Amino acid sequence: MVTMTLSVPSDLRQKMEAFGEINWSEVARQAFNQKINDREFLKSFKENSTMTESDALRMGKAVSKALSGRLRGFSGDNGSTAHL
Repeated sequence: MVTMTLSVPSDLRQKMEAFGEINWSEVARQAFNQKINDREFLKSFKENSTMTESDALRMGKAVSKALSGRLRGFSGDNGSTAHL
């Protein structure tokens, strides 16, 4: 295994020290793995996609419009908005 040194802000380090039972190296390894897995998935998805940028923008606008309409329906009689 390779050793890696990370820099963290001092306030974060103080918070980490409050939880001495946590293996922070393992937390970092898991975070690195998760980020890599996420990026590999997105890269594969993008490479295999036939969707154009124009298609994505059009779909995004349609989703935003539909969601906006749904959220307007959650407004109560007193004008307050329900939490989803």
